[in-house]
Parts: sequence; C-alpha cells; structure tokens
Amino acid sequence: MTIAPLSNIQVTSRQIPRWRHIPNTSIQSKPLMIYHKAFTATPDQLASHFSKVGEVMPQWVYGMYDQTHFHSTTHEVLGVVSGRARLCFGGEDNPDRFEPTVEKGDLIIVPAGVGHRLLEDLDGQEGFKMVGAYPGDKSWDMCYGKPEDEEQVENIRNVEWFHGDPLFGPNGPALHV
Repeated sequence: MTIAPLSNIQVTSRQIPRWRHIPNTSIQSKPLMIYHKAFTATPDQLASHFSKVGEVMPQWVYGMYDQTHFHSTTHEVLGVVSGRARLCFGGEDNPDRFEPTVEKGDLIIVPAGVGHRLLEDLDGQEGFKMVGAYPGDKSWDMCYGKPEDEEQVENIRNVEWFHGDPLFGPNGPALHV
C-alpha cells in the first residue's frame, strides 16, 4: 500500500445545508471531505491500514446504494479501491447538493447526517468499489430523509468527531476542521 505524502494531498471540503429531512452538515458543521488520489491499495491493504491506524474499522467492500440515505449514529469513511463514480451528497433535489466524481485512490469522509447516494458507476458492470469503515465502537443505522427519521436525527449531536485522521493517523486533514 502507498499513501501519498500529506503535502501532496488535495482535499475538497463541503458544508451542505439541511434539506427537508436530511440534516447534512447543519448539526455539527463538520464538512464532507474528499482526499483526492490519497492512496494506492487493494481492498485488503486499505482495510488493514484502517485497522492499523485504529481510528476506523473496515466493515464492507461494496459500491454505494443508489438511494439517498444517511447515518445518525456515526461518521463514515469510504476508500475508493476500484473504478470511478458520480455520487450525490446532500439529497438529489437539494439545490445545494454536491455531485463529485470520485475514483480509485480517493478517500471520502461522510459526516453523520450527510445524505449520500450513487448516481452513476462510470465504469459500469459494478466496477466501482469502496472499503467502508466506521469508528470501532459505532454501529451504523440507515435513515432515508423521511419525517419519521427526525427522532434519530437527534443522535447526531452526540457523535464524536475523529481523534486521529482515518488515513494519516495523528496528523491529517480531518483534524483541522
């Protein structure tokens, strides 16, 4: 596994306002972050690296659901290990949504409450894959931006931010927000 030098990492950060029943970054004001071309790794290598750094624990290798959803109990770290895709953050009808194209080597930090979904697997045939990881003591829930999710949304206030950067450990972009 190769990690790009921190000085070479380009980071895109976005605050996304609440949209209907999707809180996005409105509760904690922690930004959605994408570290572009941050690593080269197989799924197993990235999972092993996450475990070694210890900030998040890998839980799956998959693409992304094509339905907008968010998590109220944890932040999510996604490491793209193959392919390219166009994603939507914030809710597809949200005028302030963010629709980046991500590719192999990108790391995405999705704060609790940020709606996200797959818009298009640009390589087709389900070539887009990520390692999904969460802080070790957290279990993720699924919320879909419906009125009945409002009670769960209150959980976001209590979700602690990272103590170390999920990719870089003691120093990294996630610690400077």
